[in-house]
Amino acid sequence: MKIFLSGYMGSGKSLIADYISQKMRLPLVDLDDQITLIEELTVSEIFATKGELYFRKLETKVLEDVLEEPIDMIVALGGGTPCYGINMDLIKSHTEANLVYLKASVDFLINRLFQEKETRPVISHLATKDLLEDFIRKHLFERSYYYNQADIVVNVENRKADEIGYEIIQKLK
Repeated sequence: MKIFLSGYMGSGKSLIADYISQKMRLPLVDLDDQITLIEELTVSEIFATKGELYFRKLETKVLEDVLEEPIDMIVALGGGTPCYGINMDLIKSHTEANLVYLKASVDFLINRLFQEKETRPVISHLATKDLLEDFIRKHLFERSYYYNQADIVVNVENRKADEIGYEIIQKLK
């Protein structure tokens, strides 16, 4: 079984994937981390120096490699991974894949991400909560079609990672 966690930036994909990995004793793959290891650049640096198209092609290649691995694992996807190219089709057509959407409201994401914006290069230039809100609303509108194709949808608002992880594990049984 391969468990893929999807959701918007700030929804807790990495943290919850780590919890599930420990509880189920499964290896953890963070797709963005894999890409940065391959390129020896951060995601922001890849976007800046090689462009988004290059990043998205590499992201698809790394996703294909993960899907070909003959072992069970938990995979934290990048926020945009399921929304680009053939990525959603790759995940959904894999017989061992379980796609989980970590769902959060715009208000929840604004409050979480505004506090973290300095550590998130994609949004660090957004000086006000209003600008951040416009940014998040636009992305969630564009991505909701993909996110909502998940096998399991879990609301993450005002919940601890272990509680969310436990719910996901129960729903996978």
